[in-house]
Amino acid sequence: MQRALANDRIIAGSLWRGMLRFFIPIMLGTLLQQLYNMADTVIVSYFVGKEALAAVGGSAAMIVNLLVNFFVALASGASVIVSQHYGAGRKEQVRTGIQTALVLAVICGALMTVLGIVFARPLLEALNTKAGDTMRYSVDYLTYYFLGMIPSMIYNMGSSIIRSMGDARRPLQFLAVSTAANVVLDLLFVVGFQMEVAGAAIATTISQVISASLVLRSMFRLPEDIRPNLRRPKLSREMLKRMLQIGLPSGFQSAMYNIANLLVQTAVNSMDTDVVAGWAAFRKIDDIYWPISSAIGITVMTFVGQNYGAQRHQRVKKTIATGLKMHLFITCLFSLAMCLLREPLIGLFAKGDSAVLQAGMTVILYTAPFYLTFGCTEIFAATMRAVGNAVKPTIITMCCVCLLRVVYLWVYGFAHVSIFTVAIIFPVSWAVSSLVFLAYYLSRRWMPPLMRHQWEERKRLVVHHPHHPHHR
Repeated sequence: MQRALANDRIIAGSLWRGMLRFFIPIMLGTLLQQLYNMADTVIVSYFVGKEALAAVGGSAAMIVNLLVNFFVALASGASVIVSQHYGAGRKEQVRTGIQTALVLAVICGALMTVLGIVFARPLLEALNTKAGDTMRYSVDYLTYYFLGMIPSMIYNMGSSIIRSMGDARRPLQFLAVSTAANVVLDLLFVVGFQMEVAGAAIATTISQVISASLVLRSMFRLPEDIRPNLRRPKLSREMLKRMLQIGLPSGFQSAMYNIANLLVQTAVNSMDTDVVAGWAAFRKIDDIYWPISSAIGITVMTFVGQNYGAQRHQRVKKTIATGLKMHLFITCLFSLAMCLLREPLIGLFAKGDSAVLQAGMTVILYTAPFYLTFGCTEIFAATMRAVGNAVKPTIITMCCVCLLRVVYLWVYGFAHVSIFTVAIIFPVSWAVSSLVFLAYYLSRRWMPPLMRHQWEERKRLVVHHPHHPHHR
């Protein structure tokens, strides 16, 4: 009876079909999320000016990414724990995990609201954000944006948990509603009420309240035996500890990523306003790819987590291979499209400014063709976290991506600032990270003992099978 709780499409049947069915709604959700974020940028660019574009798409966006992505990565700890219990059919643990995760979301959201508002201006000044309108717009945007952190955290945690149980459609539906609301509210506040950048941030905050409400409504309509119980909310210190053990390393990794990228933004900010605006335009296009890559990682993590919980270790191995193929295929398509369509894509934000257009297109050519070098990092890190090994992937990523970028910038980049010298560190760090992840994956030291034993036993049986090539 316990096994009946797991999602049959995840622990049995065609992997390709099951993973695609799970991935597509997440991918569409990421595209909607980018439309959600892009609406602010496009509307303020056209109706306020390029200083507003540099504010919303530059330093302010980097600070938002730093704090929000830390929590999204932290939420992965909760989704892994819920996924494993769900795959094993342990209903009471699933309910307790959901309730513990929601409390964690509220606490983190409150902390980020305070930190985001208090430290907005000092962080912007530390990033060499240009004085005048760009600074004013950036402060306005961050102040109003961080007022919506609690609903934003509830949405991110709740949707992560819903996906970990095999349902990727409802989070997509919730995001579609909030994205439509955000676009309408952007036009109302920025164009109608002439509230400039502050209006865009207020629109986003209201939209986050809508998405959080939909997630909570969905959580309280789960089957009764796993539904959160507000009258008797059972929390688990042990489960919270496990969530943090898995999620905190991922959160620190995300923070280090964004700190390294903040230093990159500091280097970009030392160039002229046209380059800053062109880089901001590139970032909005570039930001479409990374959530798609992450969606493949979420798919792999969910399938690995549930199959690991159900002790289907050979299916875990097949999931990894399928995930790598999916990542390679989708990345090649995206890179090709981004390079071929770079002029109209950057033109969405350049507003006819040829210098901004040229800067954005140049950055695309230096980075987009090399996205495929990140594949091993995405898939292997997701796999290792899904089986409870979160520390080693964090160490690898922090050293090979984050630390490498920081050292390069301090040793060479800041002294020789140009679009090329800043952009080139991205493909170099992706390639180094993937090579190290591949070596660690092949060593099998990341596996729990039982899983490693079953994989090695399976390999021994295959090698000694009479029909194996060695016996021909």
